[in-house]
Amino acid sequence: MPLPTANNSTPDETSFLGLAPFLRMSIAGTDMKPTGERALALAQTHPTVAPLWLNLSLIMQCLNQEALGLKLQAQALSMQRTYTLPARQQPARCRLLLLMQPGNLAANTPLECLLEDSDIELIFHYLIPNTVLPSNLPEHDVLMLAMSDSDDIRAQLLLLEQALAHWPQPIINRPQHIPCVDRESASRLLQNVPGLLMPLTLRASREQLQSVADGAVELNTLLPDCDFPIILRPLGSQGGHDLAKITTPEEIAGYLAHVADAVFFISRFIDYSQADGHFRKIRIALIDSQPHACHMAVSSHWMIHYVNAGMYDAAWKREHELMFFSHFEEFSQRHQGPLRAIAGAIGLDYLCIDCAETASGELLVFEVDHAMVVHAMDTEAQFPYKQIHMKKVKDAFREMLFKRMNHLSAGPVPGAGNTTTP
Repeated sequence: MPLPTANNSTPDETSFLGLAPFLRMSIAGTDMKPTGERALALAQTHPTVAPLWLNLSLIMQCLNQEALGLKLQAQALSMQRTYTLPARQQPARCRLLLLMQPGNLAANTPLECLLEDSDIELIFHYLIPNTVLPSNLPEHDVLMLAMSDSDDIRAQLLLLEQALAHWPQPIINRPQHIPCVDRESASRLLQNVPGLLMPLTLRASREQLQSVADGAVELNTLLPDCDFPIILRPLGSQGGHDLAKITTPEEIAGYLAHVADAVFFISRFIDYSQADGHFRKIRIALIDSQPHACHMAVSSHWMIHYVNAGMYDAAWKREHELMFFSHFEEFSQRHQGPLRAIAGAIGLDYLCIDCAETASGELLVFEVDHAMVVHAMDTEAQFPYKQIHMKKVKDAFREMLFKRMNHLSAGPVPGAGNTTTP
């Protein structure tokens, strides 16, 4: 059984495939074990071919075998640190170099999922943690920082800021702006914006939370002007892992009993249910500060992830998503001020927002990040509207790349800032 590819063709079996074909299988509910077995056999047959080990790493992570996947990734990176996905449409119009960090599926921008079957060549270079930028990077037309924020890469981001200060090629998502997507930092930056609600998110140690659980201190000593219910999640948690709504001090004690982390994010819970009792969570991409709709998930539960919200099972939910896409221009006009404020405060050229509308009409922001998955992998039979609207997102990203390339070749643009091009 050949390994899948982004367009279902069968290239050299030793090629690097990227995340997209495996994520598509996962979304479709395909049994990936046979694919994993085939990938393992190929890697064992060609043990010195690094792309095979990296493909296997991606498969294992899609199978929720993260620890094994990261070990396989380390093995691949010990042999090779640069991997290329050629443009499906030739000739390629842009060679985009992505600076990556070792890590799980949430550690970097999964751009291959958005740019499938495009005329953009993607070059993935995994940096050695906390080292200077290598002098022999692959040739490229545009460079993009794909690394998501974490405390562990702050020192490296400072090194990259210095190294890229006068880079000869255009840069997407400069390193100095990446820490702004940290939950605490973003929530501070986005306070007091008219029409925008992002509850202040602060860090709390295990000991501090235990003190609240024991009744030794009041909750508002950790989170000013706040009462229950609250949201707790471990630092670095993604995909709702150990995310919980807490309504009493006693529930904090129960939460800490089964979550062993040392530091947590704490924020106020906002009920964003609509008149029908359902919650609607929206993903928007800001590309060159312009908003583009990615998806809307509808669920009876406040903690929503698109894959488990029942979007694949309930036609009426897909109808609501179609209405959201169809009226997105009205949505973006309604929230023009908050969206502009987010783009200006965070400063990234490519950024995603998970958000909702409150019953009173505010834009409620849950998270901002450039490493969220944006894709058009859902079947046209079930989601006939998605390809049309996701093409708008893909085209907007491509146009941003071409604009950067053209600006560089034409010289400085009068009145232009210095946030995206040298």
